[in-house]
Amino acid sequence: MSIQVRNLTHIYSEGLPYESRAITDVSFDVADGEFFGIIGHTGSGKSTLIQHLNGLLSPKSGSITVNGCEITGGKIPKRNVRRKVGLVFQYPEYQLFEENVYKDVAFGPLNLGLSAEETGLRVREALFLVGLDFDEVKERSPFELSGGQKRRAAIAGVIAMKPEVLILDEPTAGLDPKTKNDILVMIDGIHRATGNITILVSHIMSDIAKYCEKILVLKNGGVFMYGTPGEVFARRDELKSSGLDVPPVADFLSRLKDNGLPVRDGIFDAGEAAEEIAALLRRKEV
Repeated sequence: MSIQVRNLTHIYSEGLPYESRAITDVSFDVADGEFFGIIGHTGSGKSTLIQHLNGLLSPKSGSITVNGCEITGGKIPKRNVRRKVGLVFQYPEYQLFEENVYKDVAFGPLNLGLSAEETGLRVREALFLVGLDFDEVKERSPFELSGGQKRRAAIAGVIAMKPEVLILDEPTAGLDPKTKNDILVMIDGIHRATGNITILVSHIMSDIAKYCEKILVLKNGGVFMYGTPGEVFARRDELKSSGLDVPPVADFLSRLKDNGLPVRDGIFDAGEAAEEIAALLRRKEV
């Protein structure tokens, strides 16, 4: 499974007085099994872009090819595209609607025409992957769950469809710091367990830096940067001049390097940074 996006452009309300060009000439690749990040300010085109990846929006021009099949030419039914590409919207818990968690998670698989037995297996597996106990939550109303549990249950509903690509739009929005971290660890665990493409959309640079192998930075609807975390965050001054933050750990180490200290590039984790500084201090002592 791979994704190729070429010269994608989308215009809202084309031809009307309030016409708006949301994305312009966007191109990038996502490799099989990759954890991919998309970042940018509000209004940079992130949500518009990802809605093209599962066929919710059609572009003005350009193409998207998923696993060798172009999905923007109208030849492939949108239903088939959405079986392969699962999209978790921001605040997905607002889409919970069934009387209990089991029925909510089972809704998608049943609409795929799966048997009750196969659906039950998928519900159990999906709840396990998001860290919810099947027996504990299956009969509970999703509206009785905590905020973090609601979000996990909503994500389970997408996972139960067994998409080959999982896209998550700001999955930690509105959560407290601990729950936010727990959700990110959960997403990383799902990615490792499935081996599928995961696309994480966020404006929080430290989250993207910690988990993603490749990053697309959008600005004013176009590609501003595209590369590995090391390549992107090495361009600290360009990011800052555009109003985008650099992960605090990377920013701190860059400042040390600017002052002549030989710290390694590409460190984004606080623990790894502490080890790097400790090793540097030991070398200084010697």
